[in-house]
Amino acid sequence: MKKISFHDQIARNKRNSFFLVIIVFIVMIVLGYVISMAFSPDYFFFIMILAIIISLVYVLITYYNSDKIALASVKAKKADSVRHRSLYHAVENMSIASGMPMPKVYVMPGSQINAFATGRDPKHGVVCVTEGALNRLNKQELEAVVGHEMSHIANYDIRFITTIAIVVGAIAIFSQLFLRSLWFGSGRSRGRGQGNIIFFLIAIALAILAPIIVKLVQLAISRKREFMADAGSVKLTRYPPGMVNALKKIKADHEQLKVPDAVAPMFFSDTTKRRMANLFQTHPPIEKRISVLERM
Repeated sequence: MKKISFHDQIARNKRNSFFLVIIVFIVMIVLGYVISMAFSPDYFFFIMILAIIISLVYVLITYYNSDKIALASVKAKKADSVRHRSLYHAVENMSIASGMPMPKVYVMPGSQINAFATGRDPKHGVVCVTEGALNRLNKQELEAVVGHEMSHIANYDIRFITTIAIVVGAIAIFSQLFLRSLWFGSGRSRGRGQGNIIFFLIAIALAILAPIIVKLVQLAISRKREFMADAGSVKLTRYPPGMVNALKKIKADHEQLKVPDAVAPMFFSDTTKRRMANLFQTHPPIEKRISVLERM
């Protein structure tokens, strides 16, 4: 079995994430260009800017309040330094190993082994774990899970994913505005030439397909960032079996964690046991994560 360096794994997933981001921006540019060719370029340039602004405002409000929203939605409580001593020690150890400020520490109800991180940068970092993780993980496994979450913070994943969400949201708004405008602009379509009609048909197809395409790309980016955080955890703990064993316990776990869909992608592992195609998952299959880690 060929060994994998965690440094190489981190670098590879950074490159892949960047490539996927480029795809999202290309889709947005192509969609805007085709629609502008089908209608008035000035009009749809204005609509594109409006769509970006609306999406930007919405996501930024969420971004700057993401920690409060996420913690409230899962009924998390601030961890007690005495009662949750093992968790505090794990976070302190990973904070020292990473050189980051110690994040705020929270515990949420739930028997499933899981955790998530939030916060727009290391100075505003938050790590939250389930009661199940505290009860069922040993010291090395808990540190591995915390290291994974702190790697998300160190990699500015919240900021990165927010940027993608802005663009994806803008594409969705832009597509909806265009498709809805068809109901009000059907009378103006009679005077179009053949070239415009071709662009018009292409624009309709892209307006339907573009949100689906960029959503799939967004999910692919999320999966790449999970692999990055796994490698980051190994970098901090220098002990791959800790992460491997934690994932094996999660794989054997039959408990389900009920959380809002909006925060589910933030968690260490998929919060449900749904069976679906990998393209539609926010997290890579646990078997694949384990396979990569066992080669480190």
